[in-house]
Amino acid sequence: MRCIGENGELIGIITTSQALNMANAAQLDLVEISPNAQPPVCRIMNVGKYKYEVEKKERESRKHQTHTKVKEVKFHANTDTHDFELKVSHIRDFIADGHRCKVSLMFRGREQAHQEIGYELMKRVARAVEDVATGDKSPQQMGRILNMMFAPRPGVPKVAGAAAKPAPAPQPGSPPVPSQRPAVPPSRQPAAPGQPVLANKLPLDNFRPG
Repeated sequence: MRCIGENGELIGIITTSQALNMANAAQLDLVEISPNAQPPVCRIMNVGKYKYEVEKKERESRKHQTHTKVKEVKFHANTDTHDFELKVSHIRDFIADGHRCKVSLMFRGREQAHQEIGYELMKRVARAVEDVATGDKSPQQMGRILNMMFAPRPGVPKVAGAAAKPAPAPQPGSPPVPSQRPAVPPSRQPAAPGQPVLANKLPLDNFRPG
């Protein structure tokens, strides 16, 4: 057999007994790596260490793999503005996480006669996410359902949208922020005890006869 040493060096063509003696002397294993070669190729190695290194490489490769899923967001032809914006934010979050997103719209009842509304809504969705996602060239209709697929745009960082930032705290020595509480109008000012007040007027002491 052709024998290879522990460090990859070529020992040469030797008998099986010679290779076993060399492996036993180094307290290692003799492994046949190419049984169909002429002559067969064997290597002196530590089998336990070899398996550990293989498993370690597999774990590292799995760690760097991205598991892409297809998420679905459903619309209706009569989706109002608030609901539309909420669903678009969900799409952007899915795209930011690296997933593909399927947008579907079902026509119900009389909506079948006004399918142009559904196509226009799909265009609105595409415009709302065009900075982070790429979509199909046109929506695809299957029966009563209109579908459009979106995928993360290449080169866009996959970072989920940041939450609203709180108002900054005032710096030391800065002027105080004026209170937002509305001032009490003069007509609402309380009168001094025992002072007559006319409805919606200032106290009578503020008036002088003409």
